[in-house]
Amino acid sequence: MNMNAPDTEPENLDREALQARQLQRLQYLLKEVSATNEFWQKKWGAAGVDINSIQSLSDLQKLPITTKSELVEDHLAHAPYGTNLTYPVENYTRMHQTSGTTGLPMRWLDTKASWDWFGECWAQIYRMVGLYPGDRLFFPFSFGPFVGFWAAFEGATRRGNFCLAGGGTGSEARLQMILDNRITAVCCTPTYALRLAEVAEAENINLAASRVRALVVAGEPGGNIEATKLRIGQAWGARVFDHWGMTEIGALGIEPLESPGSLNILETECIAEIVNSDTLEPVSPGEQGELIITNLGRIGSPLIRYRTGDLVSEDTSPCPSGRALLRLQGGILGRADDMVIIRGNNVFPSSLEAILRTFDRIAEYRIEVRTIRSMQHMKIELEPTDSAAADPQRLVREVSHAIKDKLNFNAEVVTVAPGALPRFELKGRRFFKLD
Repeated sequence: MNMNAPDTEPENLDREALQARQLQRLQYLLKEVSATNEFWQKKWGAAGVDINSIQSLSDLQKLPITTKSELVEDHLAHAPYGTNLTYPVENYTRMHQTSGTTGLPMRWLDTKASWDWFGECWAQIYRMVGLYPGDRLFFPFSFGPFVGFWAAFEGATRRGNFCLAGGGTGSEARLQMILDNRITAVCCTPTYALRLAEVAEAENINLAASRVRALVVAGEPGGNIEATKLRIGQAWGARVFDHWGMTEIGALGIEPLESPGSLNILETECIAEIVNSDTLEPVSPGEQGELIITNLGRIGSPLIRYRTGDLVSEDTSPCPSGRALLRLQGGILGRADDMVIIRGNNVFPSSLEAILRTFDRIAEYRIEVRTIRSMQHMKIELEPTDSAAADPQRLVREVSHAIKDKLNFNAEVVTVAPGALPRFELKGRRFFKLD
């Protein structure tokens, strides 16, 4: 039985049909993994759970929550792949790993079937942003062990798109490839979209005059931050779409064409819950909470009731697209583990980026948080653009005032020399907790 066989535009199912699809796939998933998957056998056995009791979607809450620390411990104890393997290791055809920016990287395996499922997720994503088989896609990155846009690339090739990878070349050459090959859509991180725009300006390339009409950005905050999207969109003369996913769970979220600033979760391919981070109980509709995901197509190494660490809020109003999919207001609002408390204020890196990206005189920035005399202290380094370098103190004053006005605390704001801060091709690292 192939539970991952693609349907015709399943993202357009009504709510009743969508939930029936979820329950059918959930029960199949539980049956498969309970028979052979050591990780889930041990976890559910310890919790005293009978998976045969899962007869409705609400019964899912009988199963225990899964955390990233559990996965990391399992990988360390059973190197190199851990025990979350439903089939013999010989059945797996792909390996990708997490970036390891917040700890040791985890290696994640996929069978051919689960990799095909990844491609189906991306087929839905492309349809929901209005990209068609006639579009020409560019992926400006080098292929490596990170899932990144691997699945996006292969998902597009299966739809018949022209697909071009820009590995092994510099930013200038990648820009020329975009122009020469009449590219209409680019998939990259928000950081690298801004970097390409910076290089284009230096090279007197008018990106807004190119054929690019869409950028699908992912991998870090920014795609859901209006100021960042505006800067990218203006430089490229194109629509920017935020995408959400994780190496360990798959590609499961996209900003739909019809609803800018929101994020649709592909409930065709997963079950999403929003819970209170402290109690792990469901929140009321519209209330902010942590996103919990059960993916339904990655049977070879699934995650069931997985804490993503991402804070979200359901948009309870009807989606302009008419779809019944869960819609998140403002996309991913922040990460529970990234929050810092500055002078009694809860501060997320995304809140700071939303302010800093409104200043077109900031070329790049870096944020450091450390404890001084038992209190959290924030230092923000600003790299001015060439046009702002003549009066850096004006920029410092204006940024300091904006942070105080909008976030209600004083940060130490300083400038550095043009070109002093690093540039990034994949995920940007701009926020550092130093203790």
